[in-house]
Amino acid sequence: MTAVTIIGAGDIAAAVADLATKAAVKVQVLARDVEKARTLTAPLGAKAGRVGDAITGEIVVLAVPYPAVAEVLARYADQLTERILIDVTNPIDFATFDNLVVPGESSAAQIIQDTALQARVVKAFNANLGATIATGQVGSLTTTVLVAGDDADAKRAVIDLATAGGLEAVDAGSLKRARELEALAFLQITLAAAKKTPWTGGFALVR
Repeated sequence: MTAVTIIGAGDIAAAVADLATKAAVKVQVLARDVEKARTLTAPLGAKAGRVGDAITGEIVVLAVPYPAVAEVLARYADQLTERILIDVTNPIDFATFDNLVVPGESSAAQIIQDTALQARVVKAFNANLGATIATGQVGSLTTTVLVAGDDADAKRAVIDLATAGGLEAVDAGSLKRARELEALAFLQITLAAAKKTPWTGGFALVR
């Protein structure tokens, strides 16, 4: 399987890095704070670097807060051509915690695709809380990753990554479905923030 570059060093980045390692994939983690990247990668035997370093993975995981996306895309504009770009962001208005900050007819993933035209954008992992990716469980069920995108081969690569790492994965349709995935994540996050559900839980898919 191909190599993975993860941009970011938060909970989702750490969980996906661990998942990719379980899938026997080479992992590179790039963060603004290289020490955070090193702390994350040390137990995994993965490579750490600073945002701005060259991307080595054919799959790139965009695991930064949504407000940082534009800067990252601009920095790596010439390195994303034909790469699979996994968007795990959720464009929540954290000032009010009551809305998404993208137009109602669009999504963060679509805006990213419109910006990085030569990348193959796939929405995935955003509707999973970090703990459920890390443990592989939502309650008694195996964590399911919902995957949306317009490139069938790119989606298959992401599904293969998730399943090789021990999770379930479902093709949720075209990139248009990213809007619903972001809304689903928004609801899940707000429920957890209000302590109505645990950060270690979340929505599960029964098949």
